[in-house]
Amino acid sequence: MPGTNLTREEAQERARLLTVDSYEIDLDLTGAQEGGTYRSVTTVRFDSAETGAESFIDLVAPAVHEVVLNGKSLDVAAVFRDSRIALPHLHEGVNELRVVADCAYTNTGEGLHRFVDPVDDQAYLYTQFEVPDARRVFASFEQPDLKATFRFTVTAPEGWSVISNSPTPEPKDNVWRFEPTPRISTYITALIVGPYHSVHSSYEKDGQSVPLGIYCRPSLAEYLDADAIFEVTRQGFDWFQEMFDYAYPFAKYDQLFVPEFNAGAMENAGAVTIRDQYVFRSKVTDAAYEVRAETILHELAHMWFGDLVTMEWWNDLWLNESFATYTSIACQVYAPGSKWPHAWTTFANSMKTWAYRQDQLPSTHPIMAEIRDLDDVLVNFDGITYAKGASVLKQLVAYVGMDEFFRGVQAYFKQHAFGNTRLTDLLGALEETSGRDLKTWSKAWLETAGINILRPVIDTDSSGAITSFAVKQEAPALPAGAKGEAVLRPHRIAVGFYDLDEAGKLVRTERVELDVDGELTAVTELVGKPRPAVVLLNDDDLSYAKVRLDDESLKAVTEHLGDFAESLPRALCWASAWDMTRDGELPTRDYLSLVLSGIAKESDIGVVQSLLRQVKLAIDLYAAPEWRDAGLAQWTDATLAHLRAAEPGSDHQLAWARAFAATARTPQQLDLLQALLEGRETVEGLAVDTELRWAFVGRLAATGVFDEEEITAELERDKTAAGERHAATARAARPTAEAKAEAWAAVVESDQLPNAVQEAVIGGFVQTDQRELLAPYTEKFFTVVKNVWESRSHEIAQQIAIGLYPSLQVSQETLAATEEWLNSAGPNAGLRRLISESRAGIERALKAQAADAAAA
Repeated sequence: MPGTNLTREEAQERARLLTVDSYEIDLDLTGAQEGGTYRSVTTVRFDSAETGAESFIDLVAPAVHEVVLNGKSLDVAAVFRDSRIALPHLHEGVNELRVVADCAYTNTGEGLHRFVDPVDDQAYLYTQFEVPDARRVFASFEQPDLKATFRFTVTAPEGWSVISNSPTPEPKDNVWRFEPTPRISTYITALIVGPYHSVHSSYEKDGQSVPLGIYCRPSLAEYLDADAIFEVTRQGFDWFQEMFDYAYPFAKYDQLFVPEFNAGAMENAGAVTIRDQYVFRSKVTDAAYEVRAETILHELAHMWFGDLVTMEWWNDLWLNESFATYTSIACQVYAPGSKWPHAWTTFANSMKTWAYRQDQLPSTHPIMAEIRDLDDVLVNFDGITYAKGASVLKQLVAYVGMDEFFRGVQAYFKQHAFGNTRLTDLLGALEETSGRDLKTWSKAWLETAGINILRPVIDTDSSGAITSFAVKQEAPALPAGAKGEAVLRPHRIAVGFYDLDEAGKLVRTERVELDVDGELTAVTELVGKPRPAVVLLNDDDLSYAKVRLDDESLKAVTEHLGDFAESLPRALCWASAWDMTRDGELPTRDYLSLVLSGIAKESDIGVVQSLLRQVKLAIDLYAAPEWRDAGLAQWTDATLAHLRAAEPGSDHQLAWARAFAATARTPQQLDLLQALLEGRETVEGLAVDTELRWAFVGRLAATGVFDEEEITAELERDKTAAGERHAATARAARPTAEAKAEAWAAVVESDQLPNAVQEAVIGGFVQTDQRELLAPYTEKFFTVVKNVWESRSHEIAQQIAIGLYPSLQVSQETLAATEEWLNSAGPNAGLRRLISESRAGIERALKAQAADAAAA
């Protein structure tokens, strides 16, 4: 669709010409229960800087019935094309546009998503507009710097709830007329409509009263732990308002758990939508509650950074997401009464691992990316934008000081409230409060790509005293195909010394914080100190860099990794070991041995669960193929032993049960899964509840023990939307050519599956122990992927392009097939990027497999 892809230049010209005042949007959703289309009427008032100028407004709609500009009806056929309505002969000053259209409900999680709950057969609607999908619901100037007020009027079935950015009015004749919003961007407007269940409370402090609401489908109401969600929310209000020195800027705060949501959550002003998998139907570990809390706090932080003050264009998307990520973790760590003061451990072990992975792909890019158009930004919600950006903000806080950082943020909010900004606006405020020149820092950290490696260089005398200590910095070449050059950067780091105490724990005995710059930085403060067992660079995880241990420290860590008294240095060493495994520096079989030797002592359940995922991934992709079965057997035996040894009812027990279910393979192991499922055997304290049952069923289906009869029987026990997704996964996982063909046809040859069901089918289709069965689909993938990309919505197409790429076929043949497709198919930039990233995964796996084979 030629008009769909708004360019930065077009947006800049439209912003130069137009100032938008207000929208009045009237939607008739009375037919939502049946689906199809709905009537959308938009009246928008805007100023033009020039008489006779031309511009356009954005709209994606099956039919446009009426376009009236300044009282004159325009020929719809002449002005509406692709996703744009041309606006000719504008008046200087005030203009008024009225557009009447039929817009379509979607099942892709974009625009106005419609879902029917199989429990009550009721329809549930919600909007998702980031990046450019408000135009699927009403005519809009779809760019973040054309802010306006929005007044929604919605007609909906009797008895339904209608929630938007403004407080919900009392309906009259099933019509909800909302008050106008403050000036906000199109992409953070929202409507959530349906017979939702709700719980209400308020945030009260020093005379301030903010209404709070939590919503979910009635079929999930029994699982909704509203008190816990309100508790986290109130802690966020307390901490953010104090640190930002700016009162919450909207009239109320609703959090709506909605079905089939593509992301984790979305920061719609005053009406945050959250994936309803965060309403836990079964027992989960504390790590899941921690992640949910971080998501809640992330979206709350966006009310200030993103909603109150909004980026001018999408190249500063990273600043929105990085700031929300950094401050949400900081709130978990520092807010009084927080249940997760160890959240920097989780950040180091998950977010930064994601960032390091992304930064070593051929698509790596500067944090401040060059966003030329909407296609660029749609594939840029990545590990650089979120995780590396947040890591660099953490580094910036260490560099300028936390007090100085937040004083700068406070000035920034006050100066730019309800406006749009660029990065320079924030950096200028931070320069004022810190006294540091951040231009050089910004150029090195935000405008270049790639990752640095830090290594200690240590000399000692015969007594073990340190005679010289330096930090060596390396800048590895960027991956082939990446733009730019590798650079050395300034780092604010801590160096930690760790020794074994009388109880056999590795405890910190020395800490020095310093600036590292250039290739070699001497650390004179450590000269003369006794050489410790472990020297840990980037202690406390202040900077963003790959860290390597010297030989003596590596030996001590290999023997005592589980013995660190604190969780963060353990996590940093675990992350370093994982990074070395991915880089082919540590053979997979040695990584497995390291994990098996230390995981029993790992108390942090989030770290444990990361290790469980990483070990399986390493064996599946990075192990020498001839050793893979032996490695899987060793690992599966270990998961079962840990399951039986774990404290009954503990989070660790549940994590080990899931790990065992993921790789059970022998007849005896599969018999045990079936016996646990049927209650013929038990593990003390292990509740085989709904979600764990599906994990067992999925594995039994993937190994051919269960077929359609058993899957259908399980679905009868769980006749919910989640049950339908799990059943779809299990059916696609069956190890037969017929099951694979059926799954492929449902995803690729039809476009009827809702987004969440399609994701479930893809997840079942790709089974790591079915490589031979999946091999014929390599050629099929390259035959269809371009057409899929061009004919489906972005979210649906991206699921397919990433999920069905033959990532399990680790071979030179797959590399060659990918290269041939990239050279001949002519994909657009977004699809080319995704396929190039997947190709890099094959290259990395081949390198790691060779390293593992060499260690045999």
